[in-house]
Amino acid sequence: MAETGSKKYLITGITGFAGPHLANLLCNEDHQVFGLVRSSNGREDDIRDVVSDKVFSKIKFLYGDFNDLHAIEKIFETQEFDGVFHLGAQSHPPTSFIDPYGTFITNAIGTINIAEVIAKYQPMCNYMMCSTSEVYGAPLEEQGDIYEGFPINPVNPYGVGKAGGDFYVRERGKTAGLPFYVTRAFSHTGPRRGKKFSISSDAYQLIRIKKGLQEPVIKVGTMTSKRVVIDVRDCVNAYYMLMDKFEPGEAYNVGGDELYPMQHFLDIMIDLSGLKGKIKQEIDPALVRPIDIPVQKPDSTKLRDLTGWKPKIPLEKTLQDLLDYWDRKIEG
Repeated sequence: MAETGSKKYLITGITGFAGPHLANLLCNEDHQVFGLVRSSNGREDDIRDVVSDKVFSKIKFLYGDFNDLHAIEKIFETQEFDGVFHLGAQSHPPTSFIDPYGTFITNAIGTINIAEVIAKYQPMCNYMMCSTSEVYGAPLEEQGDIYEGFPINPVNPYGVGKAGGDFYVRERGKTAGLPFYVTRAFSHTGPRRGKKFSISSDAYQLIRIKKGLQEPVIKVGTMTSKRVVIDVRDCVNAYYMLMDKFEPGEAYNVGGDELYPMQHFLDIMIDLSGLKGKIKQEIDPALVRPIDIPVQKPDSTKLRDLTGWKPKIPLEKTLQDLLDYWDRKIEG
């Protein structure tokens, strides 16, 4: 195992949204970081948009698909880890309606594959499965803040797949005594968030409008839905803080405090971008979920009491950083 103080962590989904931010955090804490990449086609270089060359040079990339049990076994036969952060997933709820089967295989079976390989080869390795607030489905606002004891009742195939992995990992943690835990992150955004996701879609369009690449009309989805939004960098810090403090088989909500309609986040970005009064908004049916979740407000007391975690990055900074990210990515 790694020397005392420095540990060896594997991140699945390192080429996704949260993975590179977690890699930054772990490298800055002097840990050894391994990143799982599906194929050796150079995709890992894509994370340089949020990862410095200094950090990138410290990451060791491993190649394999976690949906392939044999491929994952080969990795755990040859490498030893102190912990695994399983962030890899098909993470876009609307896409899950298009490919529910593929989404389930990735989000449930892929998660189980990693759990089984850890149990077989490295049963002392800590395992965090990144679940989602979507497993709770669509509780009514009058039911109060969503805590971990709320019923698991997903309303989209994405949530169903995540719930399958969530149940499995928690059961193995409790029944088999394996060092496994689950995080259920609520809405988070920031640099590198894909443009097909809400808030980032708005930021992407605002920058295109500023650069003259799009008419001054922004296409939006359901703007009355209410969410608590935190910064992705605060979110991955919660994952990290839990890695040495979790109780096996437990789930932990990760979320902020202030509930706002989606329109609120767009209004802030319009102000930040200097486009107030200069654009129109239009509902795009393609951006409206087949089944909407009207409100999500988390109770993350369990996480906070255990670790002392709380979100530190102001919403305005998160949204400004997201706009700046797209400003760098989009050429005029």
